[in-house]
Amino acid sequence: MTRVIIVRHGQSTYNTEKRIQGRTDASRLTEKGRNDASQAGKALSKISFQAIYCSPLNRAKTTAEIIRSELVEQSAQIQVSEELLEVDLPLWAEMLSSDVKEKFPEDYSIWKKRPHELRMMIHDAQGTREHFPVLALYEQAQQFWPEILSRHQGETILIVGHNGINRALISTALGIPPSGYHGIQQSNCGISVLNFSGGLGEPVQLESMNQTQHLGDTLPTLRPNHQGFRLLLVRHGETEWNRQGQFQGQIDVPLNDNGRQQAAKAGEFLKDVKIDFAFSSTMARPKETAEIILKQHPGINLELLEGLREISHGLWEGKFEKEIEQEFPGELERWRTLPAEVQMPEGENLQQVRERSVAAWRLILAAAEVNQLKIGLVVAHDATNKTLLCHILGLSSENFWNFRQGNGAVSVIDYPEGANGLPVLEAMNITSHLSGGVLDKTAAGAL
Repeated sequence: MTRVIIVRHGQSTYNTEKRIQGRTDASRLTEKGRNDASQAGKALSKISFQAIYCSPLNRAKTTAEIIRSELVEQSAQIQVSEELLEVDLPLWAEMLSSDVKEKFPEDYSIWKKRPHELRMMIHDAQGTREHFPVLALYEQAQQFWPEILSRHQGETILIVGHNGINRALISTALGIPPSGYHGIQQSNCGISVLNFSGGLGEPVQLESMNQTQHLGDTLPTLRPNHQGFRLLLVRHGETEWNRQGQFQGQIDVPLNDNGRQQAAKAGEFLKDVKIDFAFSSTMARPKETAEIILKQHPGINLELLEGLREISHGLWEGKFEKEIEQEFPGELERWRTLPAEVQMPEGENLQQVRERSVAAWRLILAAAEVNQLKIGLVVAHDATNKTLLCHILGLSSENFWNFRQGNGAVSVIDYPEGANGLPVLEAMNITSHLSGGVLDKTAAGAL
């Protein structure tokens, strides 16, 4: 496995001024930006990196240098890569975002709603040419991955880049198209973790995305123009069957003591978040997880939805992998490699899980919209959460294994324009409240 940890640069002077930076190199890290880079370095300090890559732009290079200075193991030198440059927005660079919105209203609207269609006409020494900033950025990310992954097989590497290129790197790894550019977020000095089994196109897992807890931010901050609501998607705490690697599916296995502790830690983690509505699967393990979290939020009514239940594994339920392999030879391997094609014997397939979980999700969105609620808790299961993440990012169920969901982990999904607007995955699989670090140390376990 090749582990790639991606960090966005610290806050820059242009960030605070709300200027478009693109590839200009005029801005510098603010004092907060330098402090945050130092905190990111401390959070990563015990990880041994075999290589560090960064963008040549000052704000990313300085962030990389500060992070490296905090690492216990400092043998890896910083290598600058042109392929980590930020999205190129030459006609807007150095302008205030508000001025861009005013002077280029049509293009700005395309940038926000259909970023892959944004086109700029560039006039330079080579003549006049068409430039599609987001499409070019994704091509750049696709060129970066193969060389890096072949060079560092089985190693751990650090990448320090920018909001745009980091999104493009994560997107190209997972197969999110350029139209989904705004569907994932990267905060200044936010930390994301990708695990590659081989090269680009081979299985890859997004272990976590946009962790900000090392910066003192429980969750990524809501954007100033946020008019909608935020959903906190949590996986239930551990059960004894999770620990033992036993398939539970719709068998109603309760939390074990560790699972209750995980739920309590999630509750403590979210205690200062103003949760004002809550939903859970009808099964015992998520219901108890939600109830423990809501002890910090008295008066919030917990509503139960059948559609959020775990996948029915049918005849696999109650069995260990070894038993499943004996009784259904080759099917576990198909489940691991072609999940969308597997029909659980006397159980469900992923399409069925997706249809009911998305229907439940839409009920939650409607409840938030109608009642003008702001922050909701949704507690469900591994398979349910993964199908919902595929839906939120516009991916097929073939991408099921691209997402990790640890017991007691928190993911953050914003609907800045309400239920009918585009969702934004702000953070995924936060487990720092359980492990104290940036890596997910929850039991892998069966579903």
